[in-house]
Amino acid sequence: MIRPVRALVGACSARLRSELAEPGARTSLLVGTVAALVAGSGLRPLTRRWPAAVVGSLLSSTATETPRATALLVGVGAGVALRRGAAGNPAGRVGLAVAAGAVGVLLALDRGARADAANLTEALSAELGPVELPDRGRVLRSILGRSRYATARDIPYGPDPVANLLDVWRDPLLAPDSRAPVLVQIHGGAWSTGSKAADAHPLMAHMVGRGWVCVSVDYRLGPAERWPAQIVDIKRALAWTRAHIADHGGDPARIAITGGSSGAHLAALAALTPGAWQPGFADADTSVAAAVCLYGIYDLTSDDGSGTLDELLAETMMPTALDQDAHPYVAASPSARVHPGAPPFMVLHGTGDAIVVPAQSRAFVARLRAVSRAPVVHAELAHAQHGFDLVPTARTLAAVRAVAAFLEAVVGRGARDDR
Repeated sequence: MIRPVRALVGACSARLRSELAEPGARTSLLVGTVAALVAGSGLRPLTRRWPAAVVGSLLSSTATETPRATALLVGVGAGVALRRGAAGNPAGRVGLAVAAGAVGVLLALDRGARADAANLTEALSAELGPVELPDRGRVLRSILGRSRYATARDIPYGPDPVANLLDVWRDPLLAPDSRAPVLVQIHGGAWSTGSKAADAHPLMAHMVGRGWVCVSVDYRLGPAERWPAQIVDIKRALAWTRAHIADHGGDPARIAITGGSSGAHLAALAALTPGAWQPGFADADTSVAAAVCLYGIYDLTSDDGSGTLDELLAETMMPTALDQDAHPYVAASPSARVHPGAPPFMVLHGTGDAIVVPAQSRAFVARLRAVSRAPVVHAELAHAQHGFDLVPTARTLAAVRAVAAFLEAVVGRGARDDR
């Protein structure tokens, strides 16, 4: 009995080796395996453990933020496999079938991303009444013209000559006395990396195209600079903006703030704590009219789904470990700083975020809505990944249009109507 079984197994193994020796089969299985891995990561992050989550997030982003392009690449790979004879080989046909299934998943993710505009409109209307998003074509044109908007670069706003620098974005045609509303942008990067040169360019370009003035801020980073250096710098930048933005055509009475990831944490904290963390400039007005926060961390004492948030914070910027002294973690948590006079908030998060779980935003929004008297707009974007707004994808355009509608509803219109 054993010998026939061994013979059968041997024959099957030999046939499989023979099939895999054919170029078409190998190509097909490779394409199918990679396509399944990418598409699967778009449905569910491969890991939330830091720092592996960063790599997982990048892989997921190819499926969730550029699904059509990724599906096209899979199709090209399948075409190569077909030309090499994959269809005439059982193993090759398996690889082609897996690749086809992955393309189906990618196209479903694309449909979900393109439905975000309707979901965002619904979220805005629920809090602000009927809202119409800006025209998509105008948003894209303003983003493509962004290179001419950063009119003043590396302006010093504080004592650190390297870190305390900001850029002012404005339309060169904007009159100096326009008194346009202002948006201050805080970059992300786990409080220890990142730059004003990289984040939120689609959003800032569109807001400038609508007659706004934008201020993009660099600040001291960990681990060399420990908390509260980061929030002190954001407050200094807000104080500079209120004192000097009129020279650039901005209105010091209409300042909003935005940020993503750790930038969202800093933006939210700044919006909720005017007057705090202002050594040497305690009398400066650092209040803001609204805050827009994307995929942020709002409770520094909570588990982020990976069990490593406290380790990351202690490594990158906090002066102590959480289990040694929780006070600075609580004091630096926007969720612990919510009050009835909080400004209007818009909070966006992707359900597929591999780096910061959307539960952070849900809990923060629930706290805001329970305490604040101002509108709180909240939307979760299906399968969207961390940093989804960095490049002008369909989802980014929808988010930018929604943020523009929110800001103009709660802060005011720009110098001219570019809708």
